[in-house]
Amino acid sequence: MPSLYRSLCALQLPRRLRALALPAALVALGSCSGLRFIPENEKLFTGSTVKLKSDHPIPREAEITAELESVIRPKPNASILGLRPKLYFWHLGQGKTKGLKKSLADKYGEAPVLLSQVDTQKVKGLMTNRLYNNGYFAGPTVRSKVTVKGRTATVDYTATVQKPYTIKEIHFPERDTLIDRQIRASQSESLLKVGDAYNLNTLINERVRIDNVLKQQGYYYFNPDFLLFQVDSTLDNQVNIFLRVKAKIPARAAKPYRLGRVTLNTQYSLSDTTTSQKPIMYNGYRYVPDEKVFKAKAITNAVFLYPDSLYRRRRQEQTLSRLMSLGTFKFVDIQFRNSRQPDSLGHGNLNAVVRMTQLKKKSLRAEIQYVTKSNNFTGPGLTAQFRNRSALRGAEQLLVNLTATFETRTKTTADTDQGPALGLTSYELGANAQLLVPRLITPPLPFLDVRLPNSDFQPRTTFGAGYRYVLRQDFFQQDFFNLNYGYTWKTKITNEQELRPVDIQYVRLADTSRTFSKLLEERPFLKNSFRQQFVLASSYRYTYNQQMLERRQNQIYLSGSIEGSGNLASLLMRTTGMARGENGYELFGQEYSQYTKVDLEYRNYYRISSNPASGNKIATRLLIGVGMPYGNSNVLPYFKQYGIGGPNSVRAFAARDIGPGSYTPSTAARARTSFYDQVGDMRLEANAEYRQDLFPYVKGAVFVDAGNIWLINEDPSRPGGRFAANSFLKQLAVGTGAGIRIDVEFFVIRFDYAVPVMVPYDGSFNRAGRLNIAIGYPF
Repeated sequence: MPSLYRSLCALQLPRRLRALALPAALVALGSCSGLRFIPENEKLFTGSTVKLKSDHPIPREAEITAELESVIRPKPNASILGLRPKLYFWHLGQGKTKGLKKSLADKYGEAPVLLSQVDTQKVKGLMTNRLYNNGYFAGPTVRSKVTVKGRTATVDYTATVQKPYTIKEIHFPERDTLIDRQIRASQSESLLKVGDAYNLNTLINERVRIDNVLKQQGYYYFNPDFLLFQVDSTLDNQVNIFLRVKAKIPARAAKPYRLGRVTLNTQYSLSDTTTSQKPIMYNGYRYVPDEKVFKAKAITNAVFLYPDSLYRRRRQEQTLSRLMSLGTFKFVDIQFRNSRQPDSLGHGNLNAVVRMTQLKKKSLRAEIQYVTKSNNFTGPGLTAQFRNRSALRGAEQLLVNLTATFETRTKTTADTDQGPALGLTSYELGANAQLLVPRLITPPLPFLDVRLPNSDFQPRTTFGAGYRYVLRQDFFQQDFFNLNYGYTWKTKITNEQELRPVDIQYVRLADTSRTFSKLLEERPFLKNSFRQQFVLASSYRYTYNQQMLERRQNQIYLSGSIEGSGNLASLLMRTTGMARGENGYELFGQEYSQYTKVDLEYRNYYRISSNPASGNKIATRLLIGVGMPYGNSNVLPYFKQYGIGGPNSVRAFAARDIGPGSYTPSTAARARTSFYDQVGDMRLEANAEYRQDLFPYVKGAVFVDAGNIWLINEDPSRPGGRFAANSFLKQLAVGTGAGIRIDVEFFVIRFDYAVPVMVPYDGSFNRAGRLNIAIGYPF
């Protein structure tokens, strides 16, 4: 997203406007309860509960209860904190055939769901059917009870069941045929277990499992519907299950297939199904070349369909995923066609055609932005990106980025009394380049096949270099140089690993003004942070993310990283007996940083509803970060330190408006230096947010945030900033608030209003709220 949106400012509402807003909001919310829109002699249906009763233990009770709840119809009107704004919009459109009110009603309204619309007999019948599906064959009964409260009513269901039927015996196909033998060979992996309660969904899933097994063994034309289960009940609430292949299935579905000819067409176009380019043979493939863009090896390395091999659906899916992850194709598909007669083993033959539609090889993108930051800096910016999607004809992506910004900091009262704020005007120019190579470039490793043949995702090697020039007019100039090299790979859709063995940065401070030099002398912390230095870092990051599994009701995100700098250089210099300078060891006559930094982020997303499309969820996040300077350093480099506050952090406070610890700068110092002072070596932050669908594309939220940063070593210029185990919980800043999000799936505009509840320092504090405007969810 453009940085204009990422860095929108946190605003404060005037006190008079806030005083008027609260009564107005209460009046508006009162009209949204919806009860005054209910017809006479009717009750608003507000939902149901389901309870299971039995004299015996109920296996999978929570799961069965959720299944019974899923058949309840109709669903009640959506509500948040007892309010139903959709009913209000529906009422606006009553009696209207056109106009704004009609339009709002059509888009956002919802007719009231009345008790008279609830067909309890039908719902009870569906529940009884679901109980049969879960093995409760011995006469289950379902009763309903209507409870009326004022203008609303609920319908509660109670299901009484006996002991469920369990599986006594499981019989797999017994014929002496190729396909029956294959099914029997997979019996050890069966989802059906003797002693488990009968469950129809388990039988359905078992058919899908067997189909997957057969697809991996060449049965291209097989279908799960060709499998049949026969269930016979016995005494003592037990059943015998017999699995059979239907007697009459197509002949081609009963035999495995081998791949014959595999054609790779890199020039396929949706508007032209023919090609004038003659295929060539390369490593057994019929390859339609485009040598101006790709070398044949670059494509065949991402293809896992091998001529004269058994068809496996896993390899088909892997090929599609790998080719798309190259980032050079708009569309990829695979077609299979019957070819020759079966071979002597009874195998059929398939010819495969892999069709690839290319993206444009080169592209140029530019953005003009106007950035307003929460630290009062504002100004225009320009970014431009050039992309070559096959720079070396091996699907290597080359990205060149250019940035230029000009920012001016808004003056404050302290500026008038004490002089201009630190770095009133700022210029920044930058250029960086990345080369993304779609393979792991490493020496041969005995424990790892660098091609990752069992992964659906293309591994990458990344090379990067960049330069950034920063000028704070009348204060200082800084130059940043960086050079890095690393690897990124995934073995599953849920996990990703990044190893960066080389991440070199060089920071040079130049052209400091007398005012800034004096400030550095007064504050040794700043002087150490801004000193010229090498950062010779290496890092590793592991990310586990279940958000891709959209049907999961509870999703976890976990990311952990460790980064070290200067340790190898220090070891070499110590072992070689190099002399230590006044401020530490030097490399090429320049000091280097030495530290270890560990970061952990944990998120949990619990969806209230079992419906995967529902946005009603509880989202929580925990951030922990620790940077330990040692050896050659007594403070982390400034750009490696932690700050807190802002639209994606503790939202009741501006960015870098808290900490470290209980430290708070004076009013004059806050205006002049807090942008630099309020950073630390440790971070602890926690966030909790309840998100609720309101109407199409609009979501609401209530949230609470807490956190702070601390120093590892004492800094006399920032008293109270050092971490202490017996006091850090008392130093957490806490804020709470509510928000509205405009979510159109690919783009989210967020408005969060937050007020501070606790501050980490003693004395009174400003309780004014902040309106944060940002793009995307905070986490």
